[in-house]
Amino acid sequence: MAGRELLRDPVWQGEELGEALPDSPHAVSVALPRWQDVVGYEEKWPEVVDRLKSGYPRFVIHRLVRELARQAGGECPCLVFPSAETARLCVDFIVRQSGAGAVVLPQGDVWGVATSVRGVDALKAFWQHTGLIVSTRQAEAELSGRGSGKGEGDSYDSLRSQIASLYDCAADDVFLQPTGMAAMFAALRVVRSRMPSAPTAQIGFPYVDTLKLQEKFGCGVTLLHDLEHCSANLRKLLLDAPLAGCFCELPGNPLLGSADLREITPVLREHGVPLVADDVVATPLNVDLSGHADLIATSLTKYIVGSGDAMGGALICNPRSPYYAELKRFAAGLHEELLWHEDAAVLATNIADFPHRMRRHNANGLIIAERLRRHPLVAEVWYPKWSFGEAYEAVRRPDGGWGGLVTFLPQDAETASPRIYDSLAVCKGPSLGTTFTLACPFTLLAHYTELAWAESCGVPRNLIRISVGLEDPEDLWQRIARALENGASNRIIDNHLAERGGSVT
Repeated sequence: MAGRELLRDPVWQGEELGEALPDSPHAVSVALPRWQDVVGYEEKWPEVVDRLKSGYPRFVIHRLVRELARQAGGECPCLVFPSAETARLCVDFIVRQSGAGAVVLPQGDVWGVATSVRGVDALKAFWQHTGLIVSTRQAEAELSGRGSGKGEGDSYDSLRSQIASLYDCAADDVFLQPTGMAAMFAALRVVRSRMPSAPTAQIGFPYVDTLKLQEKFGCGVTLLHDLEHCSANLRKLLLDAPLAGCFCELPGNPLLGSADLREITPVLREHGVPLVADDVVATPLNVDLSGHADLIATSLTKYIVGSGDAMGGALICNPRSPYYAELKRFAAGLHEELLWHEDAAVLATNIADFPHRMRRHNANGLIIAERLRRHPLVAEVWYPKWSFGEAYEAVRRPDGGWGGLVTFLPQDAETASPRIYDSLAVCKGPSLGTTFTLACPFTLLAHYTELAWAESCGVPRNLIRISVGLEDPEDLWQRIARALENGASNRIIDNHLAERGGSVT
């Protein structure tokens, strides 16, 4: 795969299972080209897991990180963390969750946390949900004996300044994080600093770890997944008890609906509750949340970097928030500079052309969404322009678009979705926002152990999510259209042929 141009030559066939996407030791996605590969990944089939050359780093522990942890922990279950404080937080969590013992083991410029078999699940949960991880670049540096890269520098300053320009804030309002989930964890810690014993609320069906984070590291969370009635339900919830904070993705993932912040913000402000917004799918190029969000927790791993080979996140304190001074004080007091300097350098370089790339994602995403919406083999399409579109329009910038993420459900999805997915000639694996198109059966991938619960929240188990890349949109559409035809049942295809006079294109 060396030098493979993924926009024109995607990794999509069964024999390419496990290839890194992109072909880099720091890739954040991995090829899961068939529906059964996704099932095998979730069920830990050896014939799938043993072929993975990479994976999303919070879920699949990279070989470099594993080796660093082995050196730190010896025969004990161990993971490494980027600071003594994060290691201490992990130990506290293991003890609280499992009752198992755990110890901190310094290892160069990282800190191992070793535990017993009884504490393994809690150890992995802390790594996954908080995102306070050691990056592959940092692990590579530690193993090769290179010196510490922590602290201030041109890459950090450049990255903060460029992020600040996107959010119309000062550079010191931006708190860099090692991952997007670490930014969300930082936001949770900040709002809990104001009200340590109060629960939180989540508006809209959330990304899986956003909810898990509040469940495991907060004081309870209420999910208000019904966007149509979320402001009324929020008001009722606040009559019963105060909230430390309210979390919201705009738009949500994977159904891409947006909560109406025009209704929600007044309710929250009336009760003094900060709103934490996640704008990863829309990006700050498309939406302006400054009139509503008090904190913005975002991932730099997705559209900002684009290349899919670096992790990072940012917590932004909104200077227009009525709680700005208080929240920023807590954020500054809790903050450690944990983003590895080599990752910061990649992010600082790539963010420079993010606006240009994002406009192309917007254009291509809209083309694909509109064509899927008109296609007779597609039962439903979710896209921010139509999924609670008025709420999205209320925060869309005048020159903003609707993004590059599109979700659809085929006709006869139970049988058609696996066939469509298997024949879809684009890269297939976890994550989004890469310059190359990346598809996945999102519900299966993110909620495999809770599919019935996801469906009870209105999220079909057989949907397919496409992160539309920068390919020629006509070529990309032809690949998708062929997959739709290949996946259709005989009954559906017969009806389709009749409507089109017997021709297949």
